[in-house]
Amino acid sequence: MIQSETLELLEWHRLCQHLSTFAATKLGAIASLNLNIPASQAASQQLLAQTKEVYQLETRTTTGLSFEGIQDIGDSLERAELSGILAGDELLAIATTLAGTRNLRRVIDNQEDLPTLADLVADLRTYPELEQEIHRCIDERGQVTDRASLKLGEIRTDLRKIRSQITKKLQNILQAKSGAVQEQIITQRGDRYVIPVKLPQKDAIPGIVHDTSTSGATLYVEPNSIVPLGNQLRQTIRREQTEEEAIRRTLTQKVAEVKPDLERLLAIVTTLDLATARARYSFWLGANPPRFINREDNEIITLRQLRHPLLVWQQQHEQGQAVVPVDLLISPHLRVVTITGPNTGGKTVTLKTLALAALMAKVGLFVSAREPVEIPWFEQVLADIGDEQSLQQSLSTFSGHIRRISRILNALDNEEQPENATPSPACTDAMNRVSSNALVLLDEVGAGTDPVEGSALAIALLQYLANHAQLTIATTHFGELKALKYEDERFENASVEFDESTLSPTYRLLWGIPGRSNALTIARRLGLKPEVVTQAKTQVGGATDEVNQVIAGLEAQRRRQETKAAEAQSLLQQAERLYKEVSAKSDALQEREKALRADQEVAVQQAIAQAKGEIAQVIRRLQKGTPKAQDAQQATDALNQISQKYQPKVAPKPKVGFMPKVGDRVRLSQFGQTADVLTAPDADGEFSVRFGIMKMTVKLEDIESLDGQKPEPVVKQKPAPAPITQPEQSAPVIRTSRNTVDLRGKRVADSEIILDKAISEATGPLWIIHGHGTGKLRQGVHAFLHQHPRVSHHEPAEQADGGSGVTIANIK
Repeated sequence: MIQSETLELLEWHRLCQHLSTFAATKLGAIASLNLNIPASQAASQQLLAQTKEVYQLETRTTTGLSFEGIQDIGDSLERAELSGILAGDELLAIATTLAGTRNLRRVIDNQEDLPTLADLVADLRTYPELEQEIHRCIDERGQVTDRASLKLGEIRTDLRKIRSQITKKLQNILQAKSGAVQEQIITQRGDRYVIPVKLPQKDAIPGIVHDTSTSGATLYVEPNSIVPLGNQLRQTIRREQTEEEAIRRTLTQKVAEVKPDLERLLAIVTTLDLATARARYSFWLGANPPRFINREDNEIITLRQLRHPLLVWQQQHEQGQAVVPVDLLISPHLRVVTITGPNTGGKTVTLKTLALAALMAKVGLFVSAREPVEIPWFEQVLADIGDEQSLQQSLSTFSGHIRRISRILNALDNEEQPENATPSPACTDAMNRVSSNALVLLDEVGAGTDPVEGSALAIALLQYLANHAQLTIATTHFGELKALKYEDERFENASVEFDESTLSPTYRLLWGIPGRSNALTIARRLGLKPEVVTQAKTQVGGATDEVNQVIAGLEAQRRRQETKAAEAQSLLQQAERLYKEVSAKSDALQEREKALRADQEVAVQQAIAQAKGEIAQVIRRLQKGTPKAQDAQQATDALNQISQKYQPKVAPKPKVGFMPKVGDRVRLSQFGQTADVLTAPDADGEFSVRFGIMKMTVKLEDIESLDGQKPEPVVKQKPAPAPITQPEQSAPVIRTSRNTVDLRGKRVADSEIILDKAISEATGPLWIIHGHGTGKLRQGVHAFLHQHPRVSHHEPAEQADGGSGVTIANIK
C-alpha cells in the first residue's frame, strides 16, 4: 500500500504519461502508462542495457527502429483460439504486424554491437508463409479477393453477369416509361434493385414497392420483370458470403495454430517499443545512463546538475519557469540528510527529484543529470510528502503523517525480516543494526504538533531510520535536528539558499551548512512593525542570533569558494582548449614534416637516378673510340658539373665570436629559455647563470647569444708534460672503482678528509667525481689539489668520463 501511495505522491503517473507519448504502438503506450517497477537489480540492468542499445541505434542510424504496420492483435488471437472467425481487417492487421516485426528484427540483426536486443529477437518467429497467405486472400481494404479460391471466383463471375442483366432490363424500362419515373437512375433498397416511380404513375410500372420517399411523392419499385433475377442475385450473394466465411475460417485456424508464438511476438514487440520510448524520452530530457553502485564499497552517490523531469516537461510544453538543478553528492557513510531552510525554497522538490531519479534508474530510464550518474539500486522508495489531513477519517495533519510513517516503518520491517519469521531476543540487536536497502523521504518530519514533542519525535525517528534504511532524506524546520550531525557521523546537514535582498529563494542546495531562520528578516522587509520584530528577537534569544550569524558567514564563505572554483574551472577549460589546439598544431607539423621528409627522399632518389644516367652517358662517350686528353678533360668537367648540380648545399656555419660577460642575457640551448650571467667563464669554460629563481652552472657550448651567436671556444693551456719515469711500454692506466672517489653531496670540509686519505693510498691517477651543482664543491676540490704536495697536476676528465664534473689528479 505504501508503495502505491509513494508513487502517487511523486506523481509517477504523470511521468508515465509523458513516456507514453514517445511510444510508437498502442501496446507500447499501454505498457508505458502501466510501467512495472522491477523487483531485482538484474532486471533493472537488463532494462538499462535495452535502453542504451536502442539509444545507440537511434543516434547511429537515420530512421532508428520503425514500428510501421504493427497493431494490437491480442483480441484477435484470443477469438481465433476460441474458434471464432476473424474479419478481413483483423487478418490483415496480423499480416502487417508480422511484416513490421520482421523489419524490426532485420534492422537489429544488421548491427554488430547490440547483444541485448539481438538476444531478445533471436527466437522471434514471424511466419512469412502465413503473412503471404493472408495477403493472397485479403486485399488492402480487408475484403476477400477473387483469387482466394476457384469457387469464389466463379461465384463472383455469376454475380457480375446477373447484375449486368438486371441493369440492362432496368435501363430499358427507364427509357420506355420515362414519363412515369421521377429520375433516370437505378438505385438499391437492401439487396434489391429499384427505380424511382412517381406516386400517380405507380400502375404504369407494375412491381414490388420496397421504399417510399420522405415526402411520399416517390415510390421505389422493383419491376416484376426483374424479380426472378433479383432472387437469383440474392442466392448468389449468399453463396459468396458462405465461401468468404470458409476462407476466413481457414485463415483463422492457421492463426490459432501459432497463437503462442504470435503472443510471444507481441510481447517482444511491446518490449522493443517500450525500450525505444525510454531511449527517446531520455534523449529528449538530455539525460545520461546511470550506474548502480554499492555503498558498502565506499562508492559515493553522484548526481550533479540533477533536474526534476516533470518540471522539465512543464518548462518545455507549458511555458514554465527554468528548472534549477541540484547537486547531490552523498558519501557512503551517511545514512540521514536533513534539509532545512525557508518555505518555497525547493526542499520538497529536492526530495521528489531524488526519488524520481531512483525510480527512473530502476525502470531502465536515463537520469536527467550530468555524467557520471551513480546511484544505488534501492529495493524500496518510500515517501511521506504533503498534507495527509482528512475530515472524513477525522485525521489531523499530524495524525495523517504518523499513519503514513507507520506504514513506512512496517514496510522496512517486512524487507528486513522474512515472512512468518519470529526473531529471538538475542538477535534483535543484531537485526537493528542491519540496514534495509530502502530510500526514505520525509517532508516536514515531526510537524503539525507541539514543537518540543515534534522535535523529539523527529530525532528519534531519524535515529531509527539511520539503523534500518539505506538512506533517508528529511526536510524540517526544527533547529534541534541540525545538531545531529555533530553527534553521529551518519548524519549530514543541507539547506536551500535564500536571497535576502530579493526575499526569494534561489532553489540551490547547500551541503554541510544548516539552514537559518529568515522569518524575522522577511517579516521586517514586508513591513511588520519594527517593535514587533524587535520583541520577537528578544523572545528567540541571543544564542539563536549568533548561530544565524555564523551560518550566514559560512554561506558567504561558500559563495566565495564557489566563485573561485568557477574561475578555476574556467581557467582549466581554457588551458585544456589551448592544450588541444597546441597538440593539434604539433600533430599537423609532425605530419607535414613526415610528408616533406618523404618528398625529400623521393627527390633524392630521383636525383641520384638522374645523376647516374648522366654519368653513364659520359662513360659511354669516353668508350667510343680512343679517348684523348681533351675528351678526358671534357668528361672531368661534366662530372664536376653533375657533382655541383646534385650535391646538397652545406649549411652556413653559425657565427662565432661571442663571449658572455657578467650582466648579459644568454639563451640556454637545452631549455630554450633565457638566463642572466652571474660570473665570467673560468678556465674550463664554465660560469654561473640565474634561470628564474634557480642558479646553475653551465658550459659555454650550452649557451648562445640572443641573436644566435655561439661563444668563442676556450683554449686551455696544457701543462708541461711531467718527466717520464715509467717504461715506454707500460700498460695504459684504466679507471676502476679503487682509483675513483665520489664526493657528490659532500661538504667541502668532509671532502678534503676523504681526498687526503685517497691520495695517500693512490699509486696512479685518481678520478674525483664532484659534479656541477653550484660549483662550490668543484672549486674547493681544485684548491685542495693545487696545494697538496703529492699532486703534480689535475685536469678535467674526458667527456665520456664525465667532462668537467670529474677531475683527474695525477699523483707524484
